Amino acid sequence: METPLQGELVSLRQATAADVPALAVIRAKPEVFHWWRGDDDMEKSVTEDLADPDSHTYAIEQDGRVVGAIQWAAELEPDYRHASIDIYVDPAFHGRGIGTDAVRTLARHLVGELAFHRLVIDPAAANGAAIRCYSKVGFRPVGVMRSYERGADGTWHDGLLMDLLAAELIG
Repeated sequence: METPLQGELVSLRQATAADVPALAVIRAKPEVFHWWRGDDDMEKSVTEDLADPDSHTYAIEQDGRVVGAIQWAAELEPDYRHASIDIYVDPAFHGRGIGTDAVRTLARHLVGELAFHRLVIDPAAANGAAIRCYSKVGFRPVGVMRSYERGADGTWHDGLLMDLLAAELIG
């Protein structure tokens, strides 16, 4: 079991099977589904995420309520060692600093306790709110990954690769 992490607004704890129904509801909301998608059985998609041995998924809680999920994965090849982050937050909680606090809290853990010197995140290039959120933590655009991911409409969309070096972590 991973150690819970405490931010200013949120707490992060390892997501469990008990979180699947709440996370599936959040992932199915149109504002989240647009960026994250999943298959027709969203509970199955969330369950598969939690079972992925290569990633670590935390439930994002505010005042004891699950309001989203944040996960990280590692590239452990010594010459390329870094961690990547992905996040989604219930749209009812957007605009309150929850995403920024969750990303900052996880970034502090990855840099401080796990000694990663570099973190990456890859929002859709059209997801301005996510890009602003990550920028507040210190992530910087590295470049556009053209036709990076297929959207729900079946067409390819650009992604923005952003990274953060340990010394650039804000807050």
